[in-house]
Amino acid sequence: MTAPAVHLWRLMKWGRTLARHGALSGIERDPNTPPAVRRLARIARFGVRLPATPGYADALQAIGPAAIKLGQTLATRPDIVGDAAAKDLQRLQDALPPVSFDVISAAMTASFARPLSDLFASIDPVPVGAASIAQVHRGVTTDGRTVAIKVLRPGVEEEFNRAIDTYQWAAAQVESMGGEFARLQPRLVIETFKRWTARELDLRREAASASELAEAMTAEPDFVVPAIDWQRTTGGVLTLEWIDGIKMSDRQAMLAAGHDPARLAHILVHAFLRQAIAEGFFHADLHQGNLFVLPGNRIAAIDFGIMGRIDRRARVWLAEILYGLITGNYRRVAEIHFEAGYVPPHHDVAEFATALRAVGEPMRGMSVKDMSVGNMLDGLFNITRDFDMKTQPHLLLLQKTMVMVEGVATALDPDINMWETAAPFVREWIRTELGPETFVADRLTADLKTLARLPQLIRNIERHFPDPGGAPPAPPLKEIEVVRIGGGWRYAAVALLASGITVTATWMVLG
Repeated sequence: MTAPAVHLWRLMKWGRTLARHGALSGIERDPNTPPAVRRLARIARFGVRLPATPGYADALQAIGPAAIKLGQTLATRPDIVGDAAAKDLQRLQDALPPVSFDVISAAMTASFARPLSDLFASIDPVPVGAASIAQVHRGVTTDGRTVAIKVLRPGVEEEFNRAIDTYQWAAAQVESMGGEFARLQPRLVIETFKRWTARELDLRREAASASELAEAMTAEPDFVVPAIDWQRTTGGVLTLEWIDGIKMSDRQAMLAAGHDPARLAHILVHAFLRQAIAEGFFHADLHQGNLFVLPGNRIAAIDFGIMGRIDRRARVWLAEILYGLITGNYRRVAEIHFEAGYVPPHHDVAEFATALRAVGEPMRGMSVKDMSVGNMLDGLFNITRDFDMKTQPHLLLLQKTMVMVEGVATALDPDINMWETAAPFVREWIRTELGPETFVADRLTADLKTLARLPQLIRNIERHFPDPGGAPPAPPLKEIEVVRIGGGWRYAAVALLASGITVTATWMVLG
C-alpha cells in the first residue's frame, strides 16, 4: 500500500505543473471548493508566475499519459471542472513522441515469445501513430497481408497504476469532506476511469471489443470494423486488418475523391445510435483521427480501446429522454429522471420539468445548424446542482461520445440537424422495444423463466428450513449487551463468556 506521504508528494509535484499553466486558478476561485483543497492549491502555486490564460490541456499533457486520459474524461464534465476548463481540455491530443523501434521490437518479441520473422515478413520501423498507451506500425504478414500492428509502450502499465493509485487516494480525501464534492462522487468517477484504462492496457480485450462491435454492426454495412488477426495478437500486441482510406479530418481529400460529406455525417450518426441505443455497446472514441472514409461513402473505425456499455433499462430511459427532448415532452423526460433515480425523490417533478423546458425550448427555436447536443448537455449539467443530481459514471462515456460524434458530423455537414437525423431511428426503436407486442413477449419470457426456477426455489427453501431432527428445540436465550472496550471488545466479550462458563461449571461440581 502506498504511503500517504507518497501520494501527497505526487499531488504537489503535479500541482506545481498545473500551477505553472494557471490550471489551479479555477479551483481557488470556486466557492464550492473545500478550504483544505484551496489551501493546497495556494501552496502548489507559491512562487509561480501565473499565465494570463489558464492552459489546462497543456498542463495535463506535461504531466503524462495518465493525466492526458483523465483530462479527456473530464472534458465531458463541465459540472465538475467548469465550462472554460472543459472547453480547453477538448484540445488534448493523445499523442506523444514515439518509442524507438528497437525497444518496440524487443517488446513484441517478448510478448509473442518467438522471433518476429515467424509472424511478419516486414514491419515499418517508422510508426504511423504514437499515443500515450501504444503506437502503431504498418507491417506485412508472412502470408502477404498488410496489417496494422499496435504495441503497448513498455512500462506504461506501471505508470498508469501509480497515477491511478494516487487519483483514488485523492478522490477519497476530497469526497470525505462532503458537500458539493460528495455529490459529484469523485471516487466513483476515478473507479470508472480505472476500468476504462484497464481495458486499454490489455490489447486482447481491445481485440475482443472490435470483434464484438463488428458482429453488432452487421445491420450497418456502411460502417466498417477491421478484422482481427488473432494469431498475431497478445496482451501487448494487437494485429488487425490495415485500413487504406482517407482520414475524416482531411475534408479536401474526401471531396477530391468524390465522397459526399452530408451522406457520411448521416452514416456516422446512425452508426452511433445503432451502437448506443440498439446494441448497448459503442465505440467511445469516435474522433476524426479514428475514422477513415472508404470507397462507396463507407466509414471505417479504428482504436477500440475505449468502449461503452449500457444495459437495456438505461437504453430505454435514454431513448425516451432523447425523444422527449426532440418532441418537447418535458414532463415525460422529468418523470424518467425520477424513475431512473437520477433526481432524488424529495424534489418536485413539475419543477424539474420546468427546468428542462428552460434547457430545451431555446434550442427548438434555433436555426438548424445551431441546434446542438453539446449545448443541451451543458444545459442539463447546469441544473444538476439545483436538483441534487449525483454524477452517473456509467453515462460519462455516452455523454463524451455524443458530443464527439456531433462535432465530427457538424464538421462534415455544417447544416446537419442532429435531432432530425436521430428522431426516426429513436422513434422506431422506442416503438419496437416499448410497443405492446414487445411488452407481451417480455412478460411471457419473464414468467416462463420464473416458472422454470420454481423447483430450485423449493429446494433452496427446504435446505434452509429442514425437517426437525432428534434434538429438542433450543430454549430462548436472553439478550446481553456486549461491552465494547476499545478496539478489542470482541476479545473482552469472549473472556467474559469464558469466565461465566468456568464459574458455572465450578458451582455444578461443588454443589
